[in-house]
Amino acid sequence: MTLSEESPVLDEEPAAPVAAAGRRVPLWLAIVACSVPMFMVALDNLVVSTALHTLAVDLEANTQELQWFVNAYVLSFACLLMTGAALGDRFGRRTVFVIGIAVFTLASIGCGLSDTSAQLITFRAVQGFGAAAVMPLSLTLLSQAVPEKLRGLALGVWSGVSGLAVAMGPVVGGAVVDGLDWRWIFWINVPVCVIAIPLVLFALKESSLPGVRLDLVGMVLAAAGLCAVVWAIVHGEPDGWTSAKVLGAFAGGAVLLAAFVVWESRTDEPMLPLSFYRVRAFTLTNIVSATMYFGVFGSLFLLAQYLQIVPPRSPLEAGVRTLAWTLMPMFVAPVAGLITDKVGGGRLMALGLFLQGVGLGWINLVAGTDTAYPSLVGPMIVAGIGMGFVFAPTAAVVLGSVAKEHAGKASGANTTVREIGGALGIAVLSTVFVTYGSTEGPQQFVDGLHPAVWVGVAVVFFGALCALGIPRRPRPADEQA
Repeated sequence: MTLSEESPVLDEEPAAPVAAAGRRVPLWLAIVACSVPMFMVALDNLVVSTALHTLAVDLEANTQELQWFVNAYVLSFACLLMTGAALGDRFGRRTVFVIGIAVFTLASIGCGLSDTSAQLITFRAVQGFGAAAVMPLSLTLLSQAVPEKLRGLALGVWSGVSGLAVAMGPVVGGAVVDGLDWRWIFWINVPVCVIAIPLVLFALKESSLPGVRLDLVGMVLAAAGLCAVVWAIVHGEPDGWTSAKVLGAFAGGAVLLAAFVVWESRTDEPMLPLSFYRVRAFTLTNIVSATMYFGVFGSLFLLAQYLQIVPPRSPLEAGVRTLAWTLMPMFVAPVAGLITDKVGGGRLMALGLFLQGVGLGWINLVAGTDTAYPSLVGPMIVAGIGMGFVFAPTAAVVLGSVAKEHAGKASGANTTVREIGGALGIAVLSTVFVTYGSTEGPQQFVDGLHPAVWVGVAVVFFGALCALGIPRRPRPADEQA
C-alpha cells in the first residue's frame, strides 16, 4: 500500500486523514502539510551561519552581534517549545500551528528588511517564537493524521525531511550569499508560507484537548528557567564558564526549573506531566536525543569550518562537501521508520549512535592539514547513516511512551532537550577547541579540532549505551500508572 492510496476505515482510526469539511485527503498530502513548515523552521536554525561574514560587513556587526544573529533564534525557539505544544492542546493544534507559520513568516520579512544588527536580532527572536509552535505540533498533527500501521513510515519520512533541512542549511545559506543578497535567506520563507498555510487548512483536521486549562505558572517557570540555562550555555565559551554572569544564569535557571518541577507535581493540569519520566523509554530516549545533538552538532559545527579552512574554500563549496554526511538521513530515516516496530526503537538508536561515533572518530583520525576530501567521504557516509537510524525511532518511541492526547507535550519536551543538547555541544566543543587551537591557520585549527571531536565521540557512545536500555515495546505512561 502506498501513501497515496486510500483504504476503508479500520476500527476507529481512518485510513486517510479527515479534514475540517469531512473530506478525505491522500495520506501523502497530510505528510507534506506537516513536513513543509517543519522543514522551513529547521532550515533557518542553520542557514544564517554561512552568511555571518557577509552580515558582519553589510551591517557592520561586531563579534557579539554575530553570535546573537544565531543565538536569538535558538534561545526563543528552545525555551518556548513546550509552551507552543501547551497552547496547541488548549486552543487547537492546527490553529496554533498555522499561527506559528504566520508569525515565523512575518518575522522573516522583518529580518529581510532589517538595516541594523539590533533589528535583525529582534526579528530572529520573533522567528524563534513562531518556530516553537511549528516544530512540536507538526509531529503531533502527523501522528494523528496517519493510521497506526503506516505511522512508522510517516515518522520516517518526517525525520528524513528534518535531516534534509539540516543538510541544506549550510548549502542554501552559502548559495544565497554567493549568488544573491543575504536578505534572500529570509525572503525565501515567504512563498513557502503562501503554500503551507492553505495546505495545512485543507489537509489536516483540528484537534485539541477539550476542557484543558493552561498551566500559566508552569509555562512561565519553564520558559524563564530554560531561557536562563540556554543563555548561560551560549555565553559559556565567549564569556568563560566560571564567569559570574554565566554561573549566575545557571544557578537562576536551576532554581526556576526546580520550582517548575515542584509546581508540576502539585497542579491538577500540568503542562508537562512528570509521570512521563517514570517511563524508562521516554526518559532514556530524551537522553539519547541530547547526546546525539551534543556530539553530532557540536562536531559538525567545527567540521564545517574545517572544510572552509583546510584548504580555503567558500561557504558554498564547504556546504556542498558536507552533503556526503547530512543527506544520508533523508534516505535512511524512512527505512528506519518502517522497521522500528519490528526491530525495536532502542536497538536502532543504539546502532545509529554507534555508527555516528565510529564515523566521527574516523573523521578525526584522518583529518589533517593536507587531507584530501575523498578521504573524508567514507566516514561522513557512516556518520550520516547513523543519524538516519536515530531520527525516526526517536520520534516513534517518544510518541509511543505517552497517551495519544499527550503527543504534543511529549514532542515539545523531546525537542527542547535535543535543542539544549545541540547548543551545549557547540558551546562545550568550541571551548575545548579554543583551549588547544585557533582559527589562525590550518595547523592551529587541526590542533583544536582533534580533542574537541573526541569529546563529541565520547558523548555519542554514552548515548548508544543508554539506548540499549530502552524497552523494545514501551508502555504509555497512563498504562503504567
